[in-house]
Amino acid sequence: MKIQKSQEYIVEMARKTVPSMRYDGIEDYTVWKRRATDKLYDLLGLPFEYCNNLFEIVSREDCSDYTRIDFTFQSEEGYFVPAAFLIPKGKTFPRKTAICIQGHTTGMHVSVGIEKFPSDYRSIPHSDFARQAIKEGYCVAMLEQRYMGVCGQNELGIPACPTKNAALPALLMGRTAIGERVWDVQKLIDVLEQYFAEYIDMEELICLGNSGGGTATFYAACVDDRIKLAIPSCSVCEFEDSIIPIHHCCCNYIPGIRKYFEMGDMAGLMADRKLIIVCGIQDADFPIAGVEKSYERAKGVFRQIGREDYCRIVKGPEGHQFYPLLAWPVVKELASMK
Repeated sequence: MKIQKSQEYIVEMARKTVPSMRYDGIEDYTVWKRRATDKLYDLLGLPFEYCNNLFEIVSREDCSDYTRIDFTFQSEEGYFVPAAFLIPKGKTFPRKTAICIQGHTTGMHVSVGIEKFPSDYRSIPHSDFARQAIKEGYCVAMLEQRYMGVCGQNELGIPACPTKNAALPALLMGRTAIGERVWDVQKLIDVLEQYFAEYIDMEELICLGNSGGGTATFYAACVDDRIKLAIPSCSVCEFEDSIIPIHHCCCNYIPGIRKYFEMGDMAGLMADRKLIIVCGIQDADFPIAGVEKSYERAKGVFRQIGREDYCRIVKGPEGHQFYPLLAWPVVKELASMK
């Protein structure tokens, strides 16, 4: 009697299943994008109920090369998001703005290079996205993701998300952690438009992050056209090569999604904008072969609508980290293309 391992069976099932929402190049792209976006939004458990954002400034701080404004806003009834906006000194406005999203680090303070916890010294060299963006002349918006940072960690700075599967109960409510995070990013953009409009050129809004921050960047850009350039790092890889066969934090899982999309299929939702996929060739969590499959599938959609040059891949020589010296020149190049 042959006994097959359960995980092997589901991996093989995924490989045999052609996603039903894959763009076929025949349907009008705009029509497909509308259908696919609606399906993805539904899979994420969105939308939530709209509410008053109850925006409140918590503090202002004069830093060496920027002014920092910390604030909170209500993204859904009773849930308040800690966030910050950084305004570079000596610049004219409105100007390009970067939304910087931390992954499974100890919080958004890492984005500006602040050490609050013993482990931060390991994260900062490759995750200080806000500090990098300020140097590149961007205004910066940051927020704490659900189940991470001050919204999920314990007193030692350890995130609840990967250690205690804190995001799992959301599934019982028909929600997903990724959906909750995407919603918060969308509500953050609403707040930026309402309260910081004088500083922001909305036609030059980018979003970036690594690992869980890259995942939030990716999905937010898939469903929100206000993000003009997405730079997801160490997060875009075909499900059948990464999320299905390799152990990941439960916050990566969206019930039923593989029946409709692979990661590369969803990346096609950005084909009318700009996408840079950053990866590490030695990343064990998101194997390079799967990343390249996603990139080629995405690039195929970009190509079909005449925008092949707007989809790029940046391959770093090491593992699961952002590669600023390689990525920012490509960001500059794409940002300059109209």
